[in-house]
Amino acid sequence: MPGAVVTVCCDPNLERAQQVARPSGAAVTTSWREAATSPDADVVVVAATHDMLAPIATVAAAAGKHVLVEKPAARRAAELEALAAAAQASGVMVRIGFNHRYHPALRKAKEIADTGCLGELMFVRGRYGHGGRLGYDREWRADPNLSGGGEAIDQGVHLVDLARWFLGDFSDVQGYAATYFWDMPVEDNAFFLLRTATGQTAFLHASWTEWKNTFSLEVAGRLGKLELTGLGGSYGTERIAHYQMTPEMGPPPTFIYEYPMADTSWEQEWREFAEDIRLGRQPRPGVADAAAALAVVEGVYRQSGRLIELPPPAGVAL
Repeated sequence: MPGAVVTVCCDPNLERAQQVARPSGAAVTTSWREAATSPDADVVVVAATHDMLAPIATVAAAAGKHVLVEKPAARRAAELEALAAAAQASGVMVRIGFNHRYHPALRKAKEIADTGCLGELMFVRGRYGHGGRLGYDREWRADPNLSGGGEAIDQGVHLVDLARWFLGDFSDVQGYAATYFWDMPVEDNAFFLLRTATGQTAFLHASWTEWKNTFSLEVAGRLGKLELTGLGGSYGTERIAHYQMTPEMGPPPTFIYEYPMADTSWEQEWREFAEDIRLGRQPRPGVADAAAALAVVEGVYRQSGRLIELPPPAGVAL
């Protein structure tokens, strides 16, 4: 955030907290509650396992801190109710870290779609995945009590958020979550078939068995289509192909945009949050957006027989 100064860093491992704090000379602690309520902090950034995201953010908001909480912001939508109430009572801003909205290719795609040149949008088709690494099925993401689920709530929730960004809320949720490869109790593949009240459709696939990292998103309208690929790094250069239908149809004129630069999505997200705070403007994506995306994920879990009751995070009393 422009002009921001880091005042306190927290990690259960004190040495890691000290490493992060060293460049700024910030205070360090292993107590998340101490960090979240520090009198020296105006804004709290919450990056933790999924089970702790909502509890930490809720304590910070109740203490009068603006909060940027990493996606998915909770394990279940219901866990966000206390956060929304605390933010409203304290009058603070809460932004959810769906940083993919701030990748340059995605911002350009939304800008193009918003001009109306694609015509009425018909559907979104998306793929997102990677292959994990040795021992992936023994990491915290494979523990449903910590993560809330597998690939649907990990990368899949990004796809759901992006599809909502273009199409709006989904009134019909169908899908399937499956474990095909990894030895773990959560899914390694998730398939979503979503429809809005007006029939616009999103078909999304998130996978931990992709082996070659991949990201693609297609936004199709009655007058043209956008095809986005890559997120930078191992996902490849961010690229948009804009296919504009002509009255005679046939091969469309095609416009290409490429963004080979470093990923600046987190920086742009911070700048937007600074403006939210300065203007007293409710952040988007905010708590309601996270709850809507999680509701979609839960719908797929429910249809797949994977919507389990989760225990409260250990040692948390709000």
